[in-house]
Amino acid sequence: MEKIPASHLDVKLMAFDLDDTLLNSECTISPKTLEALREAARRGIYIVLCSGRMEYGILPHVRTLDIAGMEAGRYIIAMNGSSIFDLHTRQQVFARKVPEDVLLEIYNECKVRGLPAQVYFPDKICSNRIDEWTKLDAELCGVQLEAVEDFEGFMKGGHAKMLVPGEPEVLKVFEKELKEKFSDRAEIFTSKPFFLEIMPKNAGKGEALEELAKRLGISLANVMCFGDSYNDESMMRKAELSVCMSNGKEDLKDVCRFVTRFDNNNDGIADFVNTWVL
Repeated sequence: MEKIPASHLDVKLMAFDLDDTLLNSECTISPKTLEALREAARRGIYIVLCSGRMEYGILPHVRTLDIAGMEAGRYIIAMNGSSIFDLHTRQQVFARKVPEDVLLEIYNECKVRGLPAQVYFPDKICSNRIDEWTKLDAELCGVQLEAVEDFEGFMKGGHAKMLVPGEPEVLKVFEKELKEKFSDRAEIFTSKPFFLEIMPKNAGKGEALEELAKRLGISLANVMCFGDSYNDESMMRKAELSVCMSNGKEDLKDVCRFVTRFDNNNDGIADFVNTWVL
């Protein structure tokens, strides 16, 4: 049975995952969804894009929404919550990093298994090598991919996130092994079957969303979030008005308060926002 609200919802901030949530299979925002979010912004509801991508990978979709000049379109959450970026001041207002020692240990585990690894900056991805797997995220985000010769030295000071791309079945086993060894020092999950992500401990999308809501003086009772996958789980647990896409992971639907009636290819967000928020 679909989980839908019983009445109109009092929303002051809406956070949106990108892939398979706000974006359809063509990686675009549908016209109906654009209009719904623009109307919400005109009414003063904060619209926050909240993605595993770095800032430059999110900006094209901010431009499509055309709300960045408004107070309601001022903030984005990047790199799965490791960064909150203020588009008006062009400054990072919140940042977390995976410690250098954790990155080095996990990178050594990658080398043993012949897996690549990559770390992120606001405008580019750096990897130990360029191959079919490391190209995937750069192409998805539309940013530069750069190979770094001394990747171990490059870990100095830590980074906002590390991603290990590869065959889904290989990553599934690797994820289990890493969680057993590093669960007390890093957040480890798959955002897509072929992307294994290593994030700072207690610094997911949920923690960043909580920080932003506090900064804006908004109660989490008035925060709504939309997502579909495991990197969205922390914000689904933090925001009281959590919404899973109908195309989302089945076990995440149990975490959320609501589930959309339609998927990301059939204006699921527009339908939900128009019906229960606007």
